[in-house]
Amino acid sequence: MNLNILDQPYTLNQDQLDFYKQNAFIKIKEVLPPEVLAYFNTVISAKVEEQNTQSTPLEDRDTYGKAFLQIFNLWTLDEEIKKLVCCKRLAQLAADLMEVNGVRMYHDQALFKEGGGGITPWHADQYYWPLSTDRVITAWIPLQAVPAEMGPLEFAAGSQDILTGRDLSISDESETLIGEKLRLTDCPKISEPFDIGEVSFHSGWIFHRAGPNTTNRTRKVMTSIYMDKDMLLKKPENDGQINDCETWCPGVEIGSVIDSQINPILFER
Repeated sequence: MNLNILDQPYTLNQDQLDFYKQNAFIKIKEVLPPEVLAYFNTVISAKVEEQNTQSTPLEDRDTYGKAFLQIFNLWTLDEEIKKLVCCKRLAQLAADLMEVNGVRMYHDQALFKEGGGGITPWHADQYYWPLSTDRVITAWIPLQAVPAEMGPLEFAAGSQDILTGRDLSISDESETLIGEKLRLTDCPKISEPFDIGEVSFHSGWIFHRAGPNTTNRTRKVMTSIYMDKDMLLKKPENDGQINDCETWCPGVEIGSVIDSQINPILFER
């Protein structure tokens, strides 16, 4: 498998950069070729099956548990997966969209929504992150096409400035309260299928969700979270941030650049 494209640049036009700046998300087509995604589908699926400890039947899980199987930092467990998660192409796109001089790895996660899996409630990722600024971005990389019935991401465009709901974890409560707030705003709700090779990027404070997977196939997605290379660790404000501080920023002192051994610089101008 020729993976050279992973280190080749992908140039965004000014309209795309402006769209992200206004809406805090963007979907970009043909970022990765189908044959490369098919390869990583096989590799990542095998590692998720190996690492998965979820044994509770789908129907007996809570809303969060029904949303997806979640396996973290696969790049540290498999050299092939590292080639995708830490590749220059995705890291360069992250840096360009955030308008920063370089990015570090925060962490990755596989998000596999099983056939029959439920909704992913409205939420903002940065609720969980002890990061000092909003210069953080998630690449959402489907390992196959994602039609509407499989639960593609839905974004509330431009919602990054709404403060209501930032103190809520992913839950039934966040789905209800954030959903009510968004109904009172003029933020367009964008929910569209993903073509094979299409990748989305979204910032830490934009509200997003996903519908249920009504098919009998697993929706397989790999995500990689990139942060400004100069990101500082802030004092954690909730249990989720305490966990992230200990797990993804080991040994880093509050107020210092997050430069631990698992936060390497992936792209720098």
